[in-house]
Amino acid sequence: MDSITQAALGAGIAGAILGRQHGRKAIIAGALLGTLPDLDILIDYGDPLSQMVNHRGFSHSLFVLTAISVILAWLIRRWRPRTDYGPGRLFAAIWLVLITHALLDAFTSYGTQLWWPLRPIPESWSSVFIIDPFYTLPLLITVLVALAAGPRPALCRALAWVLLIGAGYLLASLGAKHWAEQRVARLMQERDYRSTAMFSAPQPFNIVLWRVVARLEDGNYVEAVTSLLDRRDPEFIEFPSHAELGAALAPRGHMDSLRWFTGDWLRYDNIHGQMVVSDLRMGIGTGHYSFRFLVGEQNPQTGEWEAVTPRYWQAGPSNRDMEALKKTIERVWRSDPPLPLREWDERMTAG
Repeated sequence: MDSITQAALGAGIAGAILGRQHGRKAIIAGALLGTLPDLDILIDYGDPLSQMVNHRGFSHSLFVLTAISVILAWLIRRWRPRTDYGPGRLFAAIWLVLITHALLDAFTSYGTQLWWPLRPIPESWSSVFIIDPFYTLPLLITVLVALAAGPRPALCRALAWVLLIGAGYLLASLGAKHWAEQRVARLMQERDYRSTAMFSAPQPFNIVLWRVVARLEDGNYVEAVTSLLDRRDPEFIEFPSHAELGAALAPRGHMDSLRWFTGDWLRYDNIHGQMVVSDLRMGIGTGHYSFRFLVGEQNPQTGEWEAVTPRYWQAGPSNRDMEALKKTIERVWRSDPPLPLREWDERMTAG
């Protein structure tokens, strides 16, 4: 998730466990330590696609973070030994601050390599948006109060309680995700669609509105939008994935990495002789995906596709993106009019 949330989470954990012994220092140290895994963004992997695939890699590995926790706890005990609590308490505080960073990231759609150096598809539980004020604000406010007043026993308990409430919110997000997928699955069955896989993601800043993507047997995919507050069927539309385009690209090194990282939730488009690949997992729907890359160009003489060094396709927010975001947020509580998915798709392939 965003750095503010990760810092607040680390500060809350350290304050709850060590605040009585170290006061404000525990909160500040927890906030700094809670953002440590994201320093991998400073590593240059050469192009934006490789940057995406390698972010949340070794620095988010539960194995690596556990080893770092052992080393840090040992160094701190050697440097500043304390007799009012044992090494186990210190290790637990450091370890929880670090691994909860990685675990919280895994609740988003991006993909987190929790088991690095092993290579399963990165964990993408996709039940909270990368910025969720309903999770962040209660934790951040409690942390700021504890920082201002000093982590007294009552505030240490308050930090523990708000952390538990946050964990409950994450569990609720998984329940909402299951509800959204089941609702779309029933609708697909009624309309005689056969899906081979399904991926869902919450829409910006909430766990009420969901976008569900279902891969079909013929290689196309269905995209649906549904809210827990809806009283009518979800928006529901089928699109081609154009997987044959990706298969025609040579060499395929970058594409193989992206297919692994995303679990192959990809769409390919030929836009005026340029091959653009979109990650279907992230964004607010067709035409507004967060990650789109130019990966190939078509040779005008032979018609063959040749790989190019990947770069962002039409990077940066536009006025249309802001308009779509506004409509999506309004869609949380208002189902009419439905989101214009077909219109957004036409814009997406216009170039």
